[in-house]
Amino acid sequence: MEVSERIAALRKLMEQNGIDYYVVPTADYHQSEYVGEHFKAREWITGFTGSAGTAIIAMNEAGLWTDGRYFIAAAQQLEGSGVDLFKMGEPGVPTIVEFLNDKVQKGQTIGYDGRTVSMGDGLVYEDIAKSHEGAIKYDVDLIDELWTDRPELSKEPAFHLESKYSGEDTASKLKRLREKMSNLNTDTHVLTSLDDICWLLNIRGNDIDFFPMVLTYAVVTMDQVELFIDETKLNDEINADFEKNNVNIHPYNDVYEFVKSFDASTSLLADPVRMNYALIKNISEKTAITKEVNPTVIFKAVKNETEIKNMKQAQIKDGVAHTKYMYWLKHEVGKTKITELSATDKLVALRKEQEGYIRQSFAPITAYGEHGAIVHYSASEETDIEVKKGSFLLSDTGAGFYEGSTDITRTFALGEVSDELKRHYTITLRSNIQLDKAVFLQGVNGTNLDVLARMPFWRENLNYNHGTGHGVGYLLNIHEGPSGFRWQYRPGESHELVEGMVLTNEPGVYIQDSHGVRLENELLVIKDVKNEYGQFLKFETMSYVPFDIDAINVDMLLEEEKEWLNDYHALVNKLIAPHLTTEEQAWLKEITKPI
Repeated sequence: MEVSERIAALRKLMEQNGIDYYVVPTADYHQSEYVGEHFKAREWITGFTGSAGTAIIAMNEAGLWTDGRYFIAAAQQLEGSGVDLFKMGEPGVPTIVEFLNDKVQKGQTIGYDGRTVSMGDGLVYEDIAKSHEGAIKYDVDLIDELWTDRPELSKEPAFHLESKYSGEDTASKLKRLREKMSNLNTDTHVLTSLDDICWLLNIRGNDIDFFPMVLTYAVVTMDQVELFIDETKLNDEINADFEKNNVNIHPYNDVYEFVKSFDASTSLLADPVRMNYALIKNISEKTAITKEVNPTVIFKAVKNETEIKNMKQAQIKDGVAHTKYMYWLKHEVGKTKITELSATDKLVALRKEQEGYIRQSFAPITAYGEHGAIVHYSASEETDIEVKKGSFLLSDTGAGFYEGSTDITRTFALGEVSDELKRHYTITLRSNIQLDKAVFLQGVNGTNLDVLARMPFWRENLNYNHGTGHGVGYLLNIHEGPSGFRWQYRPGESHELVEGMVLTNEPGVYIQDSHGVRLENELLVIKDVKNEYGQFLKFETMSYVPFDIDAINVDMLLEEEKEWLNDYHALVNKLIAPHLTTEEQAWLKEITKPI
């Protein structure tokens, strides 16, 4: 079926179920960023493949809301589908809430699969319906009735993350969580976010795209953990650790009945952003609920010494693979036919040569020429183009190793490129350096610092329509809260920067129908001087891949920026060269020499 036919079929089901507006988010039952094949309902109904977006289907119109990363890609994929693109954050574009408030008529019904909608969003939809004397219908998965060849839920096995990788055993993590629960005067905590549960119990799996996690729910009390999971995924090592920590196993979907047992004697801690709406609706109104962010969110964001040491080792492995990739590109372009897809495959192959490689850590972006202007472009058989001399190749990719996950972006000049391309590359490099060099007092958050990265762009009346950086999980979500760099305040994404946090630094510039540039390193928050003014913090760079000197206009760099670049390249050469061939070593020495 074409998208238009699918939407027509959905409208018939909506009419049969008395639903006027049907909401289809990009989510599984755990509010995951990436989802397994079974949960790609929004992609199935709209044809839009990006990792973020919400569709609303009404009887006479359909819309998709997504952010600036996907404006160009979404416009292309939605063309002719009958689904209108709503560019989130753009002037004059209504939010989902504004759209529904304006469109919903008296007595109408808003429907959705409540398992895929967060508690917070579900309550907002409920309020909208009530304000129009209408109703909510959250217990229908209409897409499932239409999607006849829908993939089954994952049956992939889970694995235990040993303490040599995690740096903290399950017992210690549970103790910290229960202390926080006690401080909040709660005795029961429902966890539905996969990264929080996998971090807490030191398990990983293969149930969703890219992020190595397991489909599961957890209810933590002061002496037990009730875990809802397909037990066939568990091995002896995991089961032994669970038995030691009083973790009891239940079938995956039984959580919805289990929470009905909560009553007035239960003091429940629940995260409204990370718990789904259907689950909260199954909990008795007599239950006292404390709505707070999961304590594990900040716990896992602050990496321990073992995790930091491991993550640096993962970055060296990734730096070796990526430097070999850069060498290959520079020497083979124009000699061997290279396309976006074959270039992606080459980088994956080089990463697989590194010990401890597990998988890619997110959907790879290999974008040549004008495709680089599409912020989250994903090459396909239909869009794949040849990589040639004369323009930029933007590579934003990552790898998952047992030592941690990586996220690295480099833009390569292939052959001679124009002065305009070099100007944009150098502005982006200056932006990256300015944020990297930041020194700041404890208590500062990423919103305070984002302007450092944007100033080189703003002085040129340029900007990029995405955040400057995000937190990075340890073999979990590559995009991890609660901290990040962005110039606009967002609730839940502006936590103060704390020693041990790892964040990306990835400014860029995108010129539609021409080219794109993005340069990304990972940064570790570390302590600096402490004096009468307080504790100062700074960043340590944790990515070890050369910047492309062929793309830099050296005359645009300040002396302090040249010094930073020379120091960084000396570090890259020191860490990466021992793992290269003689020819690669000579080349790396040349491209990292002081400027």
